[in-house]
Amino acid sequence: MSSTLTPSEGRRHASGVPDDLAGATSSDASLRRFLHGLPGVDQVGAEARAAMLGTRSIKTTAKAVALDLAISMVDLTTLEGQDTPGKVRALCTKALRPDPADPSAPSTAAVCVYADMVATAKEVVGDAVNVAAVATAFPSGRAARDIKLMDTADAVEAGADEIDMVIDRGAFLAGRYLDVYEEIVAVREACRRPDGSEAHLKVIFETGELQTYDNVRRASWLAMLAGAHFIKTSTGKVQPAATLPVTLVMLEAVRDWREATGAMVGVKPAGGIRSAKDAIKYLVMVNEVAGPDWLSPDWFRFGASTLLNDLLMQRTKMRTGRYSGPDYFTLD
Repeated sequence: MSSTLTPSEGRRHASGVPDDLAGATSSDASLRRFLHGLPGVDQVGAEARAAMLGTRSIKTTAKAVALDLAISMVDLTTLEGQDTPGKVRALCTKALRPDPADPSAPSTAAVCVYADMVATAKEVVGDAVNVAAVATAFPSGRAARDIKLMDTADAVEAGADEIDMVIDRGAFLAGRYLDVYEEIVAVREACRRPDGSEAHLKVIFETGELQTYDNVRRASWLAMLAGAHFIKTSTGKVQPAATLPVTLVMLEAVRDWREATGAMVGVKPAGGIRSAKDAIKYLVMVNEVAGPDWLSPDWFRFGASTLLNDLLMQRTKMRTGRYSGPDYFTLD
């Protein structure tokens, strides 16, 4: 891929994107030409490489570091219609101090809630843990744009540090790429605060509905061109959600984006990652595909509701030599 998307030494657009890439979004036709000109994904090769990386073993000392790193990368999530202020407060307390008996356990990166729960979450975590809000007609992404923008602005005004928006997959699959691009640009603008700062924008693809790895690569480049801070696999409401091969394709995209622009974009697999063993497989892949610079909560996250307990149980096992039962840690 690097052979066709070389680092630009030329002029840059006002957005910071090199002019040759910014030109790709000048019209529907040019954007289509650019996205369909990206190198195709070798499905067999991608799945084989993901499987191979998943078999890598790591030393015990590295595993201890990996468990703490994985905990620090968790976006602890509750996105249910039955969410209450009490449930969200309990989740936030757990995010701040995942293991009440061990203050050395790191906090999670963020809590992820519906927009109407942002203020409640913020009251508990303050600035110690980020609050992420899903927006833009989550999880379907099907609503009028002005409603999506109001949804986003309300969450930012309530104190959200991060916005997890979901793209309109129907528009994407119908080839209306410019519509999807312009919507991401508009949502990024709605993330701005009056003081000039902004909430970070994660763009969810719902990869289980994108049908092909080529579409995952196209969606990744589309979101990065539009200014996404993070690209995210799934809402967690559709199966399959995050998988190792899909995440590999997205990690290749952010690696190549950095090579072309000099800018880093984060990756967040979400949904279906439940065990510490699986989380470590993802961290090995991040290191091998994108590089060690991405091994930070600033650039890689896990969207999960149940993963944290297994990470904590494995951490306790390494420290004490015995497992705590799942009931030792609070239920999510």
